[in-house]
Amino acid sequence: METLRFVIKVNMAIVVLMTVAYLYQYLYTIIGLVFRKVRPEKEAFQLHKFATLICARNEEGVIGELIDSLKKQNYPSDLLDIYVLADNCTDSTARTAREAGAIVYERYNKKQVGKGYALDNLLSKIKEDKGQDAYDGYFIFDADNIVDPNFVTEMNKTYEKGYEVITCYRNSKNFSANWITAGYSIWFLREARFLNYPRMLLGNSCAVSGTGFFVSQRMIDENSGWPFHLLTEDIQFSVNCVINGHKIGYCDSAIVYDEQPTSFSQSWSQRLRWAKGFFQVNKKYALGLVKGIFTSPNAKMSCYDFLMTVAPCVFLAVFAIVFNVLMLLGVAFQPHFWMHLIAIQTSRYLALAIVNFYIGLVIYGALTVACEWKRIKATSWQKVRYIWVFPIFMATYIPITFVALKRNVSWTHIEHNSVSKFDTLATGSQSGH
Repeated sequence: METLRFVIKVNMAIVVLMTVAYLYQYLYTIIGLVFRKVRPEKEAFQLHKFATLICARNEEGVIGELIDSLKKQNYPSDLLDIYVLADNCTDSTARTAREAGAIVYERYNKKQVGKGYALDNLLSKIKEDKGQDAYDGYFIFDADNIVDPNFVTEMNKTYEKGYEVITCYRNSKNFSANWITAGYSIWFLREARFLNYPRMLLGNSCAVSGTGFFVSQRMIDENSGWPFHLLTEDIQFSVNCVINGHKIGYCDSAIVYDEQPTSFSQSWSQRLRWAKGFFQVNKKYALGLVKGIFTSPNAKMSCYDFLMTVAPCVFLAVFAIVFNVLMLLGVAFQPHFWMHLIAIQTSRYLALAIVNFYIGLVIYGALTVACEWKRIKATSWQKVRYIWVFPIFMATYIPITFVALKRNVSWTHIEHNSVSKFDTLATGSQSGH
């Protein structure tokens, strides 16, 4: 009888803890659903001088389309310079970028590998050649991106509001390729609609996500360049901003199209790096976030939000599953009456956890796809079909997380070959809300 009570109490404690810890995200979801109409921004009073930074490794097949989309911005071309750092390339990335019209530098360093090191190197080269105050800020893109024609104009409006760091609406070039690309796409769309957008409305800090973000020259000066070299340098930078009292803005009308990995092996490698990077960020910044929850004058909620983001909460869910499986195995062959009750109760909790995981993510996926329907580049059937496999994509994070605990992970190149034409993606891109 005591064992049965113990099983019930442990499972209830896990449910209550998870619910309370992430209750604020239910509020975010409600806000994202209710306030779907994005008010158009007023025209900016000043057009600022910007530069775009692209760190590319063996991206000759896609980088030309990105540069082309940047050259077609509805923003004065004399106020937007395009820089490319060909980082440890063995192909014609540098030549392709130069022919497309970018200012190109080349870097060869096999010891300091990763986007963070490349960005820091590129910023140093620009400072040497152009001076420290040549630009008001920088847009950072991955080489496989395509940028909406109004991207810079819209980000400039948000910059005029006083934000030193701004993230954008991250869409996908290849949602329809398969269940893997759709899984990524739904997750990033959910991040925009149900995390960053509500954060912005509530006055909390948003989070930078890999690509398509803006950093002011003042922030670069404050950090003496780009000293963020963990495996997830974007999350590291975001957390560092929050701890130091800088609020990251979000621009819903600035859209970037990102290419997602199409093979499971590449997806595994990429997300393994992300998982390891989250552990690194958690180890380095968790105490600072906890301190900020109690001491930060203006960022208490943001510190809590980011702590829940970097904390390995997946372990709590996995613990619930492992606990119930072990209890089930422990009593499976016991003839005693109470043991059978424990087995039944444990089996119910285990089945309920799996069902709730699946249904919960289907609902989240469905809400995301429904809200962003017009912005998703796929057929109606593809949009609906991939909602049902979204939980499977997310479930693969469980083994990835455990592998990341033990394995030394380093940067690996993700092959990009989805060449989507700028004009095709740009058509109707602003019609989502």
